[in-house]
Amino acid sequence: MSATIPLTQKTEWHDLQHHAVQIGQHHLRELFAHDPERGERLQVSAAGLYLDYSKQRVTDETLDLLLKLAEACGLQERIEAMFRGELINTTEGRPVLHTALRAPKGESIWVAGRDIVPEVHAVLDRMTEFSNKVRSGTWLGYTGKPIRNIINIGIGGSDLGPEMAFEALRHYSRRDLVFRFVSNVDGTDFVEAVRDLEPDETLFIICSKTFTTEETLVDAMAARDWCVKQLGAGQALANHFVAVSSNQVAVERFGITIDHMFGMWDWVGGRYSMDSAIGLSTMLAIGSENFHAMLAGFHAMDSHFRHAPLAKNAPVVLGLLQIWNTNFLGAQTLAIIPYEQYLSLFPAYLQQLAMESNGKHFTVDGNAVDYATSPIYWGAAGTNSQHSFFQLLHQGTLLTPCDFIGFCQSFNRLGVQHDLLMANLFAQSEALAFGRNAQEVRDQGIAENLVPHRTFDGNRPSNTILAQCLNPHALGALVALYEHSVFVQGVIWHIDSFDQWGVELGKALARKTSAEVASSSDAVLTHDSSTNALIRRYKGCR
Repeated sequence: MSATIPLTQKTEWHDLQHHAVQIGQHHLRELFAHDPERGERLQVSAAGLYLDYSKQRVTDETLDLLLKLAEACGLQERIEAMFRGELINTTEGRPVLHTALRAPKGESIWVAGRDIVPEVHAVLDRMTEFSNKVRSGTWLGYTGKPIRNIINIGIGGSDLGPEMAFEALRHYSRRDLVFRFVSNVDGTDFVEAVRDLEPDETLFIICSKTFTTEETLVDAMAARDWCVKQLGAGQALANHFVAVSSNQVAVERFGITIDHMFGMWDWVGGRYSMDSAIGLSTMLAIGSENFHAMLAGFHAMDSHFRHAPLAKNAPVVLGLLQIWNTNFLGAQTLAIIPYEQYLSLFPAYLQQLAMESNGKHFTVDGNAVDYATSPIYWGAAGTNSQHSFFQLLHQGTLLTPCDFIGFCQSFNRLGVQHDLLMANLFAQSEALAFGRNAQEVRDQGIAENLVPHRTFDGNRPSNTILAQCLNPHALGALVALYEHSVFVQGVIWHIDSFDQWGVELGKALARKTSAEVASSSDAVLTHDSSTNALIRRYKGCR
């Protein structure tokens, strides 16, 4: 492993740069014409997912060079280091073991001299017991009524994961229970979430690993005040609040008993925590059996990632293709297009997973990078997205790779609708890849002055991921696929994918500014002239 050699000085990096110039002369039309079996060959299957990457602008030589770069960056060793629980989150001195959250009973994963798998399953067992009580109606609120409404309060991974999972698995959810998610410190988020609910039938899940996250605590206090005001007694909170946290002292100080607290560990990052107790709302919605099926999907992809050869390893291939598109073809974004309405929140979930992980400009050694790191992730569900931003994808000036995600079976098959949905998925990736040249437009009898407007360059790369159906196992495998692909990219870029210091400065400044904003006095402001003027204008209009 040659980690001491800067990435852009590695021979393998230079080889890819030279290769990128050569491949720039070849269109995907040409690549498919010269390789009739390309569509069947450039694919990999893992944990029930099928990844077709044949419409990427790559050849066998490209893939070989990318794998050599991965070897030069010590990818296989870094994968093993993560699974062994080494302190790969170097800036925080922590192991990274979200994979332990889905390890089956009987496996052993050692951290600081103790096996953590029994601890994980002890929490899962408590979650299952609690979930069964709420779902069966035996967990009663202050007035003796069963719980009908569950509100998850958290932010970042404590919100994006649970809400995405709930929407993705809504087909499996209990329809007689109401689930809502509050994350924004904007009071509107909380007020609208509880507007039509009764507090004696409502359970709040307060999700914060440290139990110090300002936005979450402000919303939690609003929930506490709402319950006390409506029910008229502080002791009414006992069966209406539970916490997911690692900070027992702060949870008790808030007023939640330890019996109603579900633990976490510092080796789980927030954006990797949807399969921990942060997923309590998910278990309440879909039941413990389905939740464990989701964990099995995660674990299946984990096992594949750890043991499959790099050349046939789905997360490795996905991650290396992103390196290729970002660093050698100059793409700055990645569009995530799920052709499944239940996955409408998946692009937003991946935004945090990828951009908070790899949006870094220093290596683990503290050296400034001289290459692009995380692209911008964005997207929306198809076919809606076809009528909003696909114009840019097909004829815009930016190279925007796409990941299309589809399922062979629908839970809501109405007439020909699912066939039409999937036909659109296949057609869009085909159109992006092959386009339509000027002569083909003319052959359709289009007037010559319109030919340029009806021409599509094509040669725009995409992946297509297919699964049988969006069941809990498939969701777990899909999330783990992207988790590990993000890790692969971080290894190549030699950055720490598991810290997030970039969110700290804004928070620190906000703590200072909030006191100034709240003050009714005309105290001297010490910010720049723009910020000072904005604060004065806000206070004057308030």
